[in-house]
Formats: sequence, C-alpha cells, structure tokens
Amino acid sequence: MTSTTETETKVETQTPAAAAKEENLPVANDAGGDAAKDGEKPAENASAPGSPTKKTGTLKNVVTAHKKDFEKDVVYLYQFVRSPTTPSLSACCLMVETWLRMSGIQYENIDHKLRYKSKRGQLPFIELNGKEIEESDTIIRELSLYFEKDIDDGLTPDQKIMTHVFCSMLNNHTGWIVRWWRYNHPQEFLDVAQLDIKRTFNSRLPNSILNFVFKIGFRKHLKDAVGYGVGRFSLEEVVESAKNDLKVLSDFLGTKDYFFGKEPRYLDLSVFSHLAQFIYVPFGGLKEWMQEECANLLAHAERVKTKYWSDWDEILSTLEMNTHLPKKEVPAESSEPKAEDEAKKAKEEEAKKAKEAKAAEKKRLAEEKKKEREEKKKKEKEEKERKKKEKEEAEKAAKEKAAAEAEAAKQAEAAKAEAAAAETPAADGAAAPAAEATKEAAEKQETAPNGSADAAAAKPEVTAE
Repeated sequence: MTSTTETETKVETQTPAAAAKEENLPVANDAGGDAAKDGEKPAENASAPGSPTKKTGTLKNVVTAHKKDFEKDVVYLYQFVRSPTTPSLSACCLMVETWLRMSGIQYENIDHKLRYKSKRGQLPFIELNGKEIEESDTIIRELSLYFEKDIDDGLTPDQKIMTHVFCSMLNNHTGWIVRWWRYNHPQEFLDVAQLDIKRTFNSRLPNSILNFVFKIGFRKHLKDAVGYGVGRFSLEEVVESAKNDLKVLSDFLGTKDYFFGKEPRYLDLSVFSHLAQFIYVPFGGLKEWMQEECANLLAHAERVKTKYWSDWDEILSTLEMNTHLPKKEVPAESSEPKAEDEAKKAKEEEAKKAKEAKAAEKKRLAEEKKKEREEKKKKEKEEKERKKKEKEEAEKAAKEKAAAEAEAAKQAEAAKAEAAAAETPAADGAAAPAAEATKEAAEKQETAPNGSADAAAAKPEVTAE
C-alpha cells in the first residue's frame, strides 16, 4: 500500500515530459480494492481505445469501463479522496477538476475508495462515453477537442510560449519540491493535511500499521526526487529554490488579476493547482514568506478559488466528492409514502423514547431501593458495632471493679494481720514479770518460818485476784 501523494512520482519518472503531472495509485487495498500491483497490467481497461477528436466524431465504447450506466457526454472523474485542507492533495487532480469547472462541462466524481487506476496505474483518469482517457495533460487536451472548449483561445504565440515555459517549471521543478518535502516528512505531512489515514485507504487496519506502511511507501520514493534534481539538497536549499520559482511567477503576474488579463487561462489553472499545495498544506515557512514577498500570488489563488470553487468550504467540512451537483429532488409520487415513513419513524422514535424513559425510571427506582438497603444495612452494622462496643466497655468496667474490690479486700486483710501481729508482743511482755514474781514468792516461802509462810501463802492469792 502506498500513500496518496506517493503516486505522484512512480509514473512521473518514466517520461519527464508527461511525468511531472501524473499520480500513481496505491498498489494495494486491504479492504478488497482491486487496484493492480506495480508492474502488473490491470485486468480492467485492458483495451486502449482511441481518443475523441471532435464532438461529432464516433466514439467506440469500452466494454471494460468502470461506470457501466454512464450518461452520454458526462465526464466521470476518478481521483483521490478529499482532504480537510484542500479538495485534492494532488495538483494534477485539482487541475483537471478545476478545468472541468472553468469549461462548464458536466462531470461527476466517482467515489471509488482508491480501488481503480488507469491502464498505466495513475490518477487522475476519466471515462467519457465508456472510454478511458488518462494523464492530466491528455485529459484536458482531448476534452478541449471533443467539447470544443479552448480556454487559451485568443492568446498570442508569445503568451502560449510563456504558458509552456511556466507550466514546465511547475510540473518538472516546483511540483517536485512539494513531493520532496512530503517524502522526507511523511508524519508532518499527515498532520498538516489532517488526513484520516483509515478513510484515505478505506482500511480497517490499525492506525499504527497504516502509518508505518505510509511512511515506508513515502520514503522509498526519495530516489525519484533525486532523479528530478531536488533529492540531494537540504530543506533550506529546497525552500530557497521554491522561493525562486514563486518569485518569478509573482513578478510575471504583477498587478494583473490573471496572468494574461481579466480572464483566467490554462496558466492560471496550472499555477492555482500547484500553489494550493503550498498554501493549504504549508511547509518550510513558505506560506508566511509568500504573504510578505508574493502576496499577489495568494490573491490570485483566492481569486480562482472564489470564481470556480463556491463549494470549497462544504467540500472540506463534508469531504463529499460531488457537492457541485444539484441535490436530487424527491419525486412527487414518492412524497406521500415518504411522509408516511416519516410519521412511522416518528412514532417509533416516540415509542422508543417512552420505553427508554420507563427503563430509566425503573432503573432509578431500583437504584433508590438498593441505596435504601445499603443505608439500612449500614445503620444495622453501625448499631451492632455500637452495642458490641458498649458490652465490651461494660465488661471491662465490671472486671476493673471486681479487681479493685479484690485489691481492697486484700489490703484490708493485710492491715488486720498487721494489727494482730502488733498486739501479740505486748501481752507476752506483761506476763513475764508476773511469772517472775510468783517464782520469787515460792522461793521465800520455802525458807521462811511458818507464820511467815502463812503470810506468804496468803499474798499470792491476793495478787491473783
């Protein structure tokens, strides 16, 4: 798989004259696209029909045309997908579509999701009356002949020479400066162009894989830029070279509205298509430089855009391919069924909303009940914990009281024991002198006379009392 602008180089390096203009379609598409691989001859468009010359000429239908139900003289344009910054990131595609608008030719973009490419593997290409025409220069030349639309009619030979000179510069040098920057800075290009890479390649692969393949595809084309003489220079040198090209164009335009007067010509078309790649996908500070040094080129691009791209903003916002076509009107006979369908749809929508409201109310009530249960459970848990705590505190207080009472009883016993111990030594001390006195009286009685003995015998009795 390659990138959108990668296709601007492969075929261009084949023939320098036509090369600098055409783009080569990505070689693969993981979503089932049938773009042929490089070097392969596509199965479709295998024939090479002759190009139309005059509108009155006979055109041979091509059986392998992609658009089977084509309308006569309607141009079917195959190009790249839209971008949020410019209708096309390819100068060649933008040039062909702008020419169709300038010439007032009826055309339709085919939103082919990058599945198709021309016989030479390029974009853009067109189909006219079942016939394929490729290469932007060839497309414009052949359509100019067929529809007799020559936007350079009336130019002098010198003016036509200047057109050829400037277009050659744009195609073979200025345009390659844009490609060189994109090939060297693929991620920055993606960011500035605001590309949705999945949409661009119509792929379901992850962005990381697509980005990796995108960068690899871009970088392998650096050799093409080398072949055109810009690939070996630094960014500063390449930007300076671009400034030289733009300054020459600015000086040639001067104060004129368009390069050759009041009406746009082919050179204006080519300049606008290339300038759009500098203005709407800017790099290297060139847009800011143009505002200072080449403001007339910016005004010229805005003038062409306003004149032929009134739907520019709509394209960038919607990325639609055919905003230029009138909106299809609903047939009168189908208006009534459509109204019925709308009423039915509105009724279904109301029923759906009522069902959703009922479900929401049911959910709300369920949530409230759940919340109430949770609150109740929480309170019960808190009450249980409170009672448990109170019980533990009561048990603790009872234990502490019992312990205090036991300690008090113990202390009382100890005090009583101490008091009893203190009383016992005092009684022992009083009995000892009495015993000693009794002993002495007995000894005296044994030694004394009878009368004395009687007296002595009577004395202890008195003492005992």
